[in-house]
Amino acid sequence: MGFIKAFTGAIGGTFADQWKDYYVPMANIPGTAAVFQAVPQGTNNGRGSNTKGSENIISNGSKIVVPEGTALITLQDGAITGLITEPGGFIYTSEDSSAKSIFAGDGIISSTISQSWERFKFGGQPASQQLAFYVNLKEIPNNRFGTQSEIYWDDAYLNAQVGAITRGTYTIKITDPLLFVKNFVPAEYLQPDAPIFDFADMDNDAGAQLFNEVVSSLSAAFSNYTNDPSKGNRITKIQGDQIGFAKSLSQAVEEGYSWKTDRGLEIVKVAIQAIEYDEDTKKLLSDVKKADALSGARGNSFMQQSVARGMQAAGENPNGGTGAMAFMGMGLNAVGGAVGGLQQPVNQPKQEDPFEKLSKLKKMLDAGLITQEDYDEQKKKILGV
Repeated sequence: MGFIKAFTGAIGGTFADQWKDYYVPMANIPGTAAVFQAVPQGTNNGRGSNTKGSENIISNGSKIVVPEGTALITLQDGAITGLITEPGGFIYTSEDSSAKSIFAGDGIISSTISQSWERFKFGGQPASQQLAFYVNLKEIPNNRFGTQSEIYWDDAYLNAQVGAITRGTYTIKITDPLLFVKNFVPAEYLQPDAPIFDFADMDNDAGAQLFNEVVSSLSAAFSNYTNDPSKGNRITKIQGDQIGFAKSLSQAVEEGYSWKTDRGLEIVKVAIQAIEYDEDTKKLLSDVKKADALSGARGNSFMQQSVARGMQAAGENPNGGTGAMAFMGMGLNAVGGAVGGLQQPVNQPKQEDPFEKLSKLKKMLDAGLITQEDYDEQKKKILGV
């Protein structure tokens, strides 16, 4: 009796599995999902009879829809058996006895009797497990990163080590679905009725691992960006250069964790929401901005205007000639002799106290109006050394 029951059950399941299936993506898939199962559409508006077939068996001749921006991977008993990377409708075929169908022209003997024998050996259950999964090939958005404390990197333009706390988001793209599924997706997401592999899922340990790897790569990414001699990048450009900084970050995670070569993953764009520099970096950036403002032709013009204003004040103040002449003599190297013709005083000035001269020189040095070299040279002249 037990033998008959097992055989009868095998025959019933075998005939039910002859129906062709129509596979589509699961409903309500979020944009941050990376892998999700293909499911059979057994009925449509009340029509259709494929309601008693065994689960996780894809009959020969079944149709599978692959939407734009996705790839489809088929697995049998845990091994990858097929890959589709272009959109369209496709017909499934397999040499496995569990997949054979009389409706696909496999013949009743090959498609039912052999299956019944295999199922009889397994207590009426199918001898194989066939699954299909979609892999998202679009940019996957809203992957967040952030640092709780400062990260530091050497900045070539500032010629110093700088530090900051930063946060933002990045998009990733699965460039090789086979590598991604084979080497990175945990087995729990490749089982029957598996949960969606969603990067936004807080319980997704694989997604959390990527987050940690990105954060640990930020220091190298900032260094890659600011020290690229071919582009002359500055730290202040990062927040407005999503693609440029994404390349630097992608390079850093590839060098550190081999995302592209081992996992088929790549960072495409980065949006930095905030960079909060530490106090030393803020002061350094302020000094660099002042130096940039006084460099080149703009600096020479500023110096000439300052000298002209000093001469005008000396002319209006009978007692101010001495200070103006001293200022002219000390600033001569900085302005390159542009106002050298203004040095001749109307009246012979009194000898200025050397201490006062050095004090004025020091103020001009601190204000960035003269260089250290100018200061040292004038100091030697005043002290007679």
